[in-house]
Amino acid sequence: MTPRKDLLESVAAHAVVLLAVAFSLYPILWVVSLAFSGTTTLEAQVLPVPAEPTLDNMREVVGSQWVDTQGDSHWLFGRQLLNSLVVSLTTAVVGVGVAIPTAYAFARFEFIGRREGMRLLLATQMFPAVASAVPLFMILETLELLNTRTGLVLCYASTSVPFAVFQLRSAFEAIPVDLEEAAMVDGATQFQAFIKVVLPVARPAIAVTFLFAFMTAYNEFILAATLLDDERAFTLPVVLQRFIGEYDARWDLFAAGAIVVSLPVMLLFYQVQRHMVAGLGAGGVKG
Repeated sequence: MTPRKDLLESVAAHAVVLLAVAFSLYPILWVVSLAFSGTTTLEAQVLPVPAEPTLDNMREVVGSQWVDTQGDSHWLFGRQLLNSLVVSLTTAVVGVGVAIPTAYAFARFEFIGRREGMRLLLATQMFPAVASAVPLFMILETLELLNTRTGLVLCYASTSVPFAVFQLRSAFEAIPVDLEEAAMVDGATQFQAFIKVVLPVARPAIAVTFLFAFMTAYNEFILAATLLDDERAFTLPVVLQRFIGEYDARWDLFAAGAIVVSLPVMLLFYQVQRHMVAGLGAGGVKG
């Protein structure tokens, strides 16, 4: 193959990649343009550039306040952001924490009902969230957990556990049993081999599962909108929906809120991806 042909192929490959990146970023540029634009109307333009650039939309979204019965003002958006982060992180920790030993048992041990149990867990993923909204509302109302973070965590964690078990079971099955046997030959117990050998090797899968559980809870809207009616208990998806009314739509505020809401997910992904890379070579044995 001639150098000129190599150069042409390299240029063509880079051009395709650049087109794919531009295609992916173009909608994001529209959101950024709306968020920092001083106008509230959508204007058709090839290159989305903020009209009358301003930070007023960001200030209006982030600086929202609520007044208590004593007349004191409090930072409403900060409380709503805290609601989303607490609920999502707790859901991910509980879901993955319960799923890890469960998935390991399904992957390594033989017991009665093993296959049927996995099928039952998989069947729970076939029902949409809206189908369980009314029963969950009645249960939480009976337990007096409406408009609480605890109620949302219970709902979200109950749906994240089956998905996490299904994901992690495949990861544990892909890890050679020889690694655990080698550790036990050196004197480790089954539990020590699980902690010191299996978990480090499975770290990428655990990190991905944690990220998916967090994002699912962080972006969930239907249950949150059904179970919450106090703006102080709102999560961020419900907050964003309030900018789009029946007779009026504040797309500028919606875009500004969407950018702010996406920042925690971006930061979490940056942290998790380092653990994914670090876990690829961990837990192995020297040969």
